[in-house]
Formats: sequence, C-alpha cells, structure tokens
Amino acid sequence: MTEYMTNDSLLNSTSSDSSGDDDSSDDSMGDLLMVRYLMANKRYFIDKIPCRTSMLSGKEYILEVLVGNPTRCYEGFRMKPHVFKNLCNRLKMMNLLHDAKDVSVEEGVAMGLSILCHGTRALATLGVDLIKPMNRGDIQPEIESNPKWFSYFQKCIGAIDGSHIAAWAPASKQKTFRGRKATLVTQNIMAVCSHDMMFTFVYAGWEGTANDSRVFIDALTRQTNGFPFPTNDNYYVVDAGYPNIPGFLAPYRGEKYHLNDFRGHGRIRKKYELFNYRHSSLRNIIERAFGVLKARFPILKSIPSYPLRRQKLIPIACCTLHNFIRKEDRADKLFTLYGREGLEVYEEDNLRVVQEGVHIDMSQQSQMSAIRDNIADQLWNDYNNHRR
Repeated sequence: MTEYMTNDSLLNSTSSDSSGDDDSSDDSMGDLLMVRYLMANKRYFIDKIPCRTSMLSGKEYILEVLVGNPTRCYEGFRMKPHVFKNLCNRLKMMNLLHDAKDVSVEEGVAMGLSILCHGTRALATLGVDLIKPMNRGDIQPEIESNPKWFSYFQKCIGAIDGSHIAAWAPASKQKTFRGRKATLVTQNIMAVCSHDMMFTFVYAGWEGTANDSRVFIDALTRQTNGFPFPTNDNYYVVDAGYPNIPGFLAPYRGEKYHLNDFRGHGRIRKKYELFNYRHSSLRNIIERAFGVLKARFPILKSIPSYPLRRQKLIPIACCTLHNFIRKEDRADKLFTLYGREGLEVYEEDNLRVVQEGVHIDMSQQSQMSAIRDNIADQLWNDYNNHRR
C-alpha cells in the first residue's frame, strides 16, 4: 500500500510540474500512462498467489490430489470432468507403466486406480456426473440405423444385465461370496448401458450368491439408488432371469436365446425363436460393454484384500473411467474390438446360466407380454414375407 501511495504522489507531482511547453506536456502524459500501466500490471498479474503449493511430486502428488488438499482441492473427491481430464493427462506424462514407453490415458488411469486405493472414492463420486442417461433423441441412433431393429424395437433405450467380478472376503464371510463357481469369491453387480456402450447405472456390492433378479428388484425399489426408470413407454431389454414387467422386455423362456445357439442350426422355425434371436442381438450390447470393462481393468478379475466397503466402489470407479474414455476417445482399440454387432462374449463365471426369476404378479406382466407378442408377430410376418 505504501508503494502505491508513493507512486500516486509521484504522478501528482509529475503532472503539476509539467505545465510548461507542449513537448514536456506530452512527455509527462507518456510517463503518466506508463506508471499507471505498471501499477495495474503489478496489482493484477505480479502479486498472484501460486495455485500449487504442494511440495510433493509424482505419485505422491497425485495421491494428494485424489485424497484432497483442505485448502486447494475442495474435498478432492468432488473433481469436475475438466479437472479429471487434467489428472488423466498428468498420469499419462508420469509414465507409470514403463520407463521408455508413452503410456496412454486409459493405461495411466488404470494403473493409478490399482496403486492409489483412495482414488476409488474420488472416481466413484465423479461417476455421479458420468454414469447417467444422456439425451440421445426419441430413438437410439444405433436402432434407427439398423433395419433389423428399427421397425420393432424403437422404444428400446438400453440393456440390463448382471456380471460377477472378483472379490475378497474374510473367511467368516466367504460362503456368501461364493459365485456360480464354488471356487471363486465374487461380487454380483448389475448395470444398465445405452446402445453406444456407455454405462447409465451401476449397482454394486451384492454377494456372489445373490440371484440376479433379487439384485434387480432391490435396485428398483430402493429409492436412494436413483434407478433411471424408462418413461414414455420406453423400455430396457433384459434376459430371461429378469421379470417381464412394464419398462423391461424379457425374451420367451424355454426357447433358444443366445446368439451362438442359432449358429449352425438351420433356419428359424418359430416366431418365438425369431423374437429371441433379435432380442439377444439387441441385448448383446451390455455383454460387450462388460467385455470392454473387464479387458481394460484386470483388477476386476483379481481384487486385492481391500475392505468390503471399498470393493463396492471399485466397479463403479472402473465404469466411470470406462465412460470417460468412451466420451474422449471414440477410436479406442477396445471399444472398436468389442463394438462389432453380434460378438459373443464368454465370461469365466459362466454368466450365460439362466437363473430362476423372482415371483411377480401376473397383472404386472400382461402389458409387457402383449408388447412382446405384437413384436414377435410383426417379426414373423415380415420374416415369412421376405422368404417368399
């Protein structure tokens, strides 16, 4: 403040002393403008407080950002997408995986996820902004561009399925976490994805012994989960283990369903088989999304001995990164590999086992059964007319 007052006094004295000839007046005016410019520059640019005050660097600096600096990071875990993107680029520059190889963003964040356990909480919180339905128009672009689906499944907005990922549990709780293979300790998660392989809802934390339908009903009925219910007669496609109720279109039970079941078995002979075949090819998007997820994040196949509360966050964190990469890099190799329609994805835990669904009042199924029958009839008529 003293310095600024001194400069102002200098300006005043300069102005009063320069009342002589025109040349001296011009010089004084130039000096006046220059001094005021320097004062403004000092006030607004020179005295800025540096934003980075941390003494750490490398992995320790990233850990501090993820955990949260009380004065600079605002709870650390509430990172906005542009902050997260900068973090990803920093992880890339850190060359976490190899000394001589440039590490891609997804490799860097995957490595960061495995070594920075505190990051799972930050990424799971960021998932609130990244794991949610997006407005993609009245008809999903992938359905509108595919003649096999356009005339029949215009109201479909995504697919739902469950998947088992590796888990760790203490000996006293391992019995409930034994998945479909008794030798594996797993966590059962349910996810919803749109037709561009973006996860729009993830429900994690259930033991491996939990039935898919039970997880499904709990996800829908617990209000705090924020399940994205379909509106305006839209629906998700689900497999036979889920109930066929409004908003959720299931295939016909007791008929061939999976795509591989139809290959090499001659032409389709019943309308129920044809419906299941088209339904399976449409629902296949969720299986391919899980395929990308597990191929990118090996931690989902071998969970370290983290506490159970943290294990619940790991698949959500991975799905957050999955969506981020999908938005930022449409040419990603894994998305390109699994983006092929009809690609069969086989999982180690025998995901294709058809489970018994939970009991649902028949009055709840009549509406969706009528929609299913109408689609099946239309498919069958068009199929027969095309063969003639």
